[in-house]
Amino acid sequence: MQEMPASRAYRLLEAGPVVLVATVRDGKPNVMTVGFHMVMQHTPPLIGCIIGPWDYSFGALRDSGECVIAIPTVDLAAKVVAIGNCSGETTDKFETFGLTSVPARDVVVPLVADCLANIECRVADTSLVDRYNLFILEAVRIWIDADRREKRTLHHRGDGTFTVDGRVIDLRERMVKWKYLQD
Repeated sequence: MQEMPASRAYRLLEAGPVVLVATVRDGKPNVMTVGFHMVMQHTPPLIGCIIGPWDYSFGALRDSGECVIAIPTVDLAAKVVAIGNCSGETTDKFETFGLTSVPARDVVVPLVADCLANIECRVADTSLVDRYNLFILEAVRIWIDADRREKRTLHHRGDGTFTVDGRVIDLRERMVKWKYLQD
């Protein structure tokens, strides 16, 4: 075994897909790339998302209390990185990157139709925002494009490289303790 700096733990643990978080500020939709997020519980469905005050979307999320988490696929990888390299303060990212916005049902924030799935969210808890930049979001509605050909998501490895989803292993019959989570 070779030692690695503890500050790089995220490179080993950040397993969730890179997502786009859409917000609205002063009536203008914006989208940012996010790699630090986590599922926190099933019921109610809570998602933790790190967005710092250095991000233009921070103020939008804090003020409106709403966002959409859009899950892009590998065919959008170059756009996802480019979206993360600029600020919504100076760039209309929907226009610049040719993203298609579609009205959501329960939040003012638009869905990103180019993505495999979209999760409409409301901020459930801000008690950890000042200390850790951690917004606790409640998923209120989920949209998925079941007809989309590309379904592989990308996962940031923390150093500018990404892993792409691959083969799926079905072990549902062995998950006896968690049957209630299976559709």
